[in-house]
Amino acid sequence: MFIRALSLRDFRSWEQAELELSPGRTVFLGSNGNGKTNLVEAIGYLATLASHRVAADAPMIRMGATRARVGATVVNTGRELRIDVELNAGAANKAQINRSPVRRPREILGILQTVLFAPEDLSLVRGDPGERRRFLDELCTARLPRLAAVRADYDRVLRQRSALLKTAGRQARSKSDLSTLDVWDGHLATHAAVLLAQRLRLVHDLYPHLAQAYSSIAPESRPATIGYRSGYLPPELLDPARAPQPGDELELEAIMLRELGIARPKELDRGVCLVGPHRDDLELLLGSAPAKGFASHGESWSFALALRLGAFELLRSAGTEPVLLLDDVFAELDRRRRTALAAVAAGAEQVLITAAVPEDVPAELEAMPLRVETAGEADRRTSRIVTPDESGQRDVGDLP
Repeated sequence: MFIRALSLRDFRSWEQAELELSPGRTVFLGSNGNGKTNLVEAIGYLATLASHRVAADAPMIRMGATRARVGATVVNTGRELRIDVELNAGAANKAQINRSPVRRPREILGILQTVLFAPEDLSLVRGDPGERRRFLDELCTARLPRLAAVRADYDRVLRQRSALLKTAGRQARSKSDLSTLDVWDGHLATHAAVLLAQRLRLVHDLYPHLAQAYSSIAPESRPATIGYRSGYLPPELLDPARAPQPGDELELEAIMLRELGIARPKELDRGVCLVGPHRDDLELLLGSAPAKGFASHGESWSFALALRLGAFELLRSAGTEPVLLLDDVFAELDRRRRTALAAVAAGAEQVLITAAVPEDVPAELEAMPLRVETAGEADRRTSRIVTPDESGQRDVGDLP
């Protein structure tokens, strides 16, 4: 899989851009603030409908504009598909496949697969559980695009059930309130079971790829392992070595319903939903110790990198090689980690890299450079690409 063409309009610092890309390695070179990270952010958004930098869409719309547009022509096993997303300020986003509108933007998910490694990934190890849940869910959705609808339904039911808990907790708990809560319990358990089954399957499948990637990056360190952490699921289901079973969803739904019933008095008192995948975590271990709080800075970087490389190998093993996006990460890594990442990048079908200076990119990658510059007044500067023809440069090794 590779991106043949990328177009941006009013996205971040890019007023307009039309880029022709090719398989192999391309590096966007430019000083900080010139807009090179905005390019990989846009590509990542087309793959996941989310940014790795911000939680909301509004910051991605260029200042002064009311909408932004991102599009790409994706080639997969010889077949081309065009996908476009329009981000609207104060209105619903829109999407197209081959220039034809689709009902919901999530219908484009799965057409483009990417794995993005960025400095923000350190939060996978050191950050809150929400960062790791997002990692799980985005990777699950890359493997099974229909899961995006399940996630949306789960979030909707969770909000409505939480609102009912707050109302019922403030008022006398009438039979009507509690019977309505029973209905929402059923909806929540149904959607949660599907999401939990896919998360547990992912942890099982990712486990060996993660362990192998970490051992290659930091062979002198303690072994790295992952697991699924949940306060309401039995230990046998949480074992990453356990192979997924056909009846898992039904079992998980029954467990959810039982645990929701047990937790109801506490939920009514507190007015929040205390059971469900929205409270779970991806457990990261070095040896027998949790990586968060016990891993050194170097070990944390190694674990974050191993998670991304493991995800890349997992998606690749399914038969479709994702586009690898590397956002200003080589400068953050020591020689060994740079070498391990470069080895994977050298064998990927398409790699898009951002770097401040050519020396940040390992010479063995022989990446095609595209310089990113900005022009205009200080508060309205826009980004642009300086092509190799303009700069007279062919690859990173040629750059001064």
